[in-house]
Amino acid sequence: MAKILLFSLLSFLSVLPVHAQSDNDRRAIIQVLGAQTKAWNAGNMEIFMQGYWQSDSLKFIGKNGIVYGWQNTLDRYRKNYPDPASRGTLRFEIISVDVTGRDAAFVVGQFFLTRPEKGNATGYFTLYWRKIKGQWKIVADHTS
Repeated sequence: MAKILLFSLLSFLSVLPVHAQSDNDRRAIIQVLGAQTKAWNAGNMEIFMQGYWQSDSLKFIGKNGIVYGWQNTLDRYRKNYPDPASRGTLRFEIISVDVTGRDAAFVVGQFFLTRPEKGNATGYFTLYWRKIKGQWKIVADHTS
């Protein structure tokens, strides 16, 4: 009986640090999304893009297909949202943040663009995140 109790206690204690780390990772990811929202609403696409992996392997998947690379993704944002009226005011609603490993996470959410002059826009997104050099970065973005 004592062995079972000891095993149960050790099993429980071994899960605690993982759970705490997952909570910290979730908060860090939500913080990145908050910084992106703030940057978008300030019209600063370069700061907005800091949430993305700065690599030619970054993938952005939208209704027109796949865009590869950080610079190409930035160029796409600049082309599609060239002015304040097009950008509007961004708001995210996070549906789930699933930390799937020490350095991987999956986020599902909805975006809302309030654009009085151009018409509002909304859609859903899935983001695949990796912890790269200690920082959470979006490595694949599927937005529709």
